[in-house]
Amino acid sequence: MWHLIAELGSRVLKALRFVGRQEKPFKVNMLRAASETFLRTLTLQYQSIYILALGATPFQLGVVNSVGGLSAAAIAVPMGLLADRHGVKRIFLVATLLLGLGALLFASAESWVMVIPAMLIATLAFGMSTNVCPVVCGSCLKDEERATGMGLCDTLTATPRLISPIIGAMIISEFGGLNANGIRPLYYLKVLGFSLLLIFILKKFTEPKRRIGSKTIIPSFLLSLREVFKEGRMMKRWILFVCLTTIPYYMALMVYVPVFAAEIKHADQYVLGGMATTSAVVPLLLSIPIGRVADTIGRKKVIYVTILIYCLSLLLLVYALDSTMLLFSAVLQGFYMLTAVTRGAMTAELVPTRLLGRIYGVLGLFRGLVMVLSPLIGGIIWSTIGPEYIFFFIILTQLFGVILLSSMPETLK
Repeated sequence: MWHLIAELGSRVLKALRFVGRQEKPFKVNMLRAASETFLRTLTLQYQSIYILALGATPFQLGVVNSVGGLSAAAIAVPMGLLADRHGVKRIFLVATLLLGLGALLFASAESWVMVIPAMLIATLAFGMSTNVCPVVCGSCLKDEERATGMGLCDTLTATPRLISPIIGAMIISEFGGLNANGIRPLYYLKVLGFSLLLIFILKKFTEPKRRIGSKTIIPSFLLSLREVFKEGRMMKRWILFVCLTTIPYYMALMVYVPVFAAEIKHADQYVLGGMATTSAVVPLLLSIPIGRVADTIGRKKVIYVTILIYCLSLLLLVYALDSTMLLFSAVLQGFYMLTAVTRGAMTAELVPTRLLGRIYGVLGLFRGLVMVLSPLIGGIIWSTIGPEYIFFFIILTQLFGVILLSSMPETLK
């Protein structure tokens, strides 16, 4: 027991020392990202249920999420260019303001059709934040510490996910259960939270030093894409790999996992909240160790293992017999986030630092296209073949991604 406590204390001290020697923008951004994660995951497990409760069918649910992807795709490249030209602080401010507006529109929706503008704005804002956030790590962290630093950042930002779904479940129970009236107060709480976060960013966040004075004006997507392809390594193949490994997020985690658990496996709000919480355990405990392993043996080997474990989690979800199996499946689903973090480190090493805003913008565009197509495909599969085949489809895409990654160079050295 004392040995474990001492080991945990040692790891905490090492993490604090690591953070202590980083630039201020990296530290402040971790707090910003953690706060945003708390507010976003407060409703993430329940959002699909909320839209269904407002009258949508599973296919219409896919349509709503697909429409949201249009805004993410449209804004991705401009955000990358604007981050390079004007800095990331302004992007964070606008994104946070829009996140609050999106939450307000969700809260006031009376039918699933009214959710569409809310989804457009919220997805747009989330895409802005997601596309720009890695630029901070890519600019502030040294090459030999990037995967470790991103893993640490992911650990801190995953921590709120341990409590936010359970808090959400308690609020839902207080206001009437797993229905529209029970879920709606969560969105009003998000409005308040994003308002406070906006003030925090305005007061505390500053631009990474390495990006100040190096802003380049790139007038079009084609020029941005051409420069990324010219100076990056195997960019076309990498973009395809990122698209394949993004499918689980937009098809499963954000849309059909909670619906499948609630409607097919008869999970209540506490089981759904527990699934969201347990899925955060793996990133919380393993992000830093996995980052160190990736900084030691290479990014590709880590990605292989995490993808295969995630595929196993989907099989457990499909064949779950009770709530315990659902929760265990959710634990293993947390390995998806480890894939995403390691993939982010690899992305930053495939292009020069000055192009980080552009590469994340380009990737954001293609992720937006995946976000448009994935929910639609999921809705079609659910309605025509069967709900469980959504997850079989995802497994096939991830196995193809593993094959594609095997042809990519290792970027550690």
